[in-house]
Amino acid sequence: MTFIRPRRKITQADWALYTQKRAPLAQDPAIQRFFETPPPSLDTPIAEVPMVALDMETTGLDERRHAIVSIGLVPFTLGRIKLAERRYWVVKPPRPLNEASITFHHITHSEIANAPDLDAVINPLLEALAGRIVVVHFRHIERPFLDAAIKARRGEGVMFPMIDTMSLEARLHRQKLWARFRRWLGRPPVSIRLDASRRRYGLPSYQGHHALIDAMATAELLQAQIATHYEPSTPLSALWT
Repeated sequence: MTFIRPRRKITQADWALYTQKRAPLAQDPAIQRFFETPPPSLDTPIAEVPMVALDMETTGLDERRHAIVSIGLVPFTLGRIKLAERRYWVVKPPRPLNEASITFHHITHSEIANAPDLDAVINPLLEALAGRIVVVHFRHIERPFLDAAIKARRGEGVMFPMIDTMSLEARLHRQKLWARFRRWLGRPPVSIRLDASRRRYGLPSYQGHHALIDAMATAELLQAQIATHYEPSTPLSALWT
């Protein structure tokens, strides 16, 4: 049985119900285990939330036409980044790489020649994500790409709530009155890309477009955002999407 995702946007209040409904409907054992481990409740203080930073390199930006080539993840909490539990996979896309994507993510034909298909890493990947809030920088990549890729291989997709560090930066630098006034004056908007966002908090620059490094950079960015603009007692509901 394939679970049909509702057309309307899933709101924060829907996630718990969504998870409860998906668990008994799941046909794949790994997907069933994933949904049997629900995310923290909305009122959990962010200091008590187990999280995992996730980043992917892909062959393009459209999950319907492009594919995942690498995945990096780093479990963390507000007080600790668990580098010993980090994971990184290079996977073989179903279509050949193009030169534009190689220039972007630097993963070459030789690197994917003997790489496994994504299906081989779905089980450990879902195990690492289960019960944690996924943290990304730009939510329109990881969630739709992973959902589409798992659905193509297992017949049913996976959706989950996330914290998007780019969205948190947008709240501060793109959506406030001062940001609108800057646009009215014709000034360029403040950059909310990962490296530019990190520099605002005094975090060092890392090599970009490597899934594991970007995952670690995202975890550090969220820690800095919370320390600067929020409190450890801030409920998860104020941050996730």
